[in-house]
Amino acid sequence: QVQLVDSGGRLVQAGGSLRLSCAASGGTFSTYNMGWFRQPPGKEREFVAAISRSGAYTNYADSVKERFTISRDNAKMTVFLQMNSLKPEDTGVYYCAADRGPWSTRRTGSVDFGSWGQGTQVTVSS
Repeated sequence: QVQLVDSGGRLVQAGGSLRLSCAASGGTFSTYNMGWFRQPPGKEREFVAAISRSGAYTNYADSVKERFTISRDNAKMTVFLQMNSLKPEDTGVYYCAADRGPWSTRRTGSVDFGSWGQGTQVTVSS
């Protein structure tokens, strides 16, 4: 089972950018589809983005399309989330997650992902 460590979250002003990173260890990183989720204050965890094993395919929540970009570096066993044009509603704890199942844009539920990072706090001020 792969272990994941998220980092990069901080306080940023609306309109700003952040890049989150998730470093993997203990498993064969390239055999996992990877995803990012977030949990806004007082709300349920929600899907943000996912990327296939090779990086050829990506999937995004409608709320972040054209603002966020997910990418991965299999040689460095790291997945990234570049977040631009941040809004206060992007505030939350961001988690990376690993999925050993087949690639599908329908795999956006927390139950589809078996390994999770500890989370990193992103706060966007207005």
